[in-house]
Amino acid sequence: MKQLQYAFFLLFFGLLVAASFSLPPRGDPEAPASRVVSDAGSPTAAAYYLENSYKQTHTDNMVTAVLADYRAFDTLGETLVVFVAGVACALLLRKRNEPPA
Repeated sequence: MKQLQYAFFLLFFGLLVAASFSLPPRGDPEAPASRVVSDAGSPTAAAYYLENSYKQTHTDNMVTAVLADYRAFDTLGETLVVFVAGVACALLLRKRNEPPA
């Protein structure tokens, strides 16, 4: 059984490494995420955020502007889910001092 787990792990790791070679270089202005206009000719969301985030949020950091202003409720929901999962794990894994029967 352990050999099968190791084989799956190596296969998955190999797939991740193979997929990483097809990624564009870091900071490539021609990468799909960096384009102002998509291949279909419509403006991308990144272009909107780049052009309007400072004017609308007055925040210098682009990541903070997107997470805290544009997607605040989504970020709050994700944080709440992680918090509830952590509390559930803590409750399940707590040590109980039960007297011996």
